[in-house]
Amino acid sequence: MHAFDVLADPVRRRILELLASGERAAGDVGEVVQAEFGITQSAVSQHLKVLRSSGFVEVRPEGTRRLYAVAPDPLREVDAWLDHFRRFWEPHLDALATELARGKRERRLEAEDD
Repeated sequence: MHAFDVLADPVRRRILELLASGERAAGDVGEVVQAEFGITQSAVSQHLKVLRSSGFVEVRPEGTRRLYAVAPDPLREVDAWLDHFRRFWEPHLDALATELARGKRERRLEAEDD
């Protein structure tokens, strides 16, 4: 399965978001995802299986629990592919940063005048 096929699903993206902060038990992931998306534990398990088989997550057993963590390599590949397109949005982000800094400076100068 292509990386963007994996990432196209909002449930799988949410699972990756949850795991981005660190390793989590499958049950913990399941609780959050079930509550947010209204899906069954079985469906969450299927999404975890897709993420695992596509290399986006790693799993390690700890007693009866399964702990999941993000595997960085597929995300690096996505980032490398996106690198070809960064030129389309980076100048806009740089301009936004300039405008934000300008506005902050203007507010600071106005506050000093008061």
